[in-house]
Amino acid sequence: MMASSHTRTRVVLLVVAALLAFGASVALGAVSLSPGEVWQALLGYGEPSTLVIVREIRLPRAALAAGIGAALGVSGASLQVALRNPLAEPYLLGVSGGAAVGAVGAVALGVAALGGIAGFAFIGAMVAVGVVLVLGRGGGAERLLMAGVVTGTFANAVIMVLLADAGPTAQRSALWWMMGSVAVARWSDVAFIGAALLLAGGTILHHARSLDLLSLGHETAASLGVDPERTVRRTFVLASLLAAMTVATAGLVGFVGLMVPHLARRWQRHQGTRATMAFAAVLGALLVLVADLAARLVRAPSELPLGAVTALFGVPFFLWLLRGAR
Repeated sequence: MMASSHTRTRVVLLVVAALLAFGASVALGAVSLSPGEVWQALLGYGEPSTLVIVREIRLPRAALAAGIGAALGVSGASLQVALRNPLAEPYLLGVSGGAAVGAVGAVALGVAALGGIAGFAFIGAMVAVGVVLVLGRGGGAERLLMAGVVTGTFANAVIMVLLADAGPTAQRSALWWMMGSVAVARWSDVAFIGAALLLAGGTILHHARSLDLLSLGHETAASLGVDPERTVRRTFVLASLLAAMTVATAGLVGFVGLMVPHLARRWQRHQGTRATMAFAAVLGALLVLVADLAARLVRAPSELPLGAVTALFGVPFFLWLLRGAR
């Protein structure tokens, strides 16, 4: 009973913290606005410039940051359970590499529209997922993980070749996109990531019971009526789809899918995969909201790349995990 009470308290505190971070993301920025001006703008009143800043720039930006974090949290948590590897995450499995190839290829071809670059990124990510599934066929989770690493390495080589022949402007555009940002968020991007969370994330949560059984071992899961290989592949495809959606809308935001599941499991012990993934979604939203706030406030009015800020958190965390494993 006491453990359950502690869990509920943690959930409430996490949700409150995420809501506060969302509010701060809407209220703070390069242009200083009073709380009253922000509140009036949210209600549709005030100066036209204030309305644009709050409702058309900051609000969709905060919503997209929260959606990106939630999607990466669910994606990373499900991959780590399905592959039974605490270091598994979307970017290790080739998804980001494929998306980056698509985006850099679009820039090299002269595509300037953000929607066009996002479309190419999504196609590249899905091609990478297909390659990993083909290479990892019949080999279980370990082979799937190795196939992802090989695909990501090959994608990085392709990116270097594409950038070598691109002009300085194209190189800067590609580099900025690869470092990740939600600075130019649109409501269409928010709807895009929201639909991905609802469909792919909802399907993963629906099959969470199979992942719980899979964590007991493939033989045990099979004896209880779960097809281990089918469960792993289904989870891999859905988690990769979620990660691809984030890359297509915000570029590369690394390490969130690695950090968040570990923290969620520490705070949600013995609660099952479904509760852990739900917790990871809220925690991921909080982490990306805070990282985006830091990205725009540390050097205001200039901005840091969002992916660089998450990497500053993620690299030490990754090293800490490796030390613990050793």
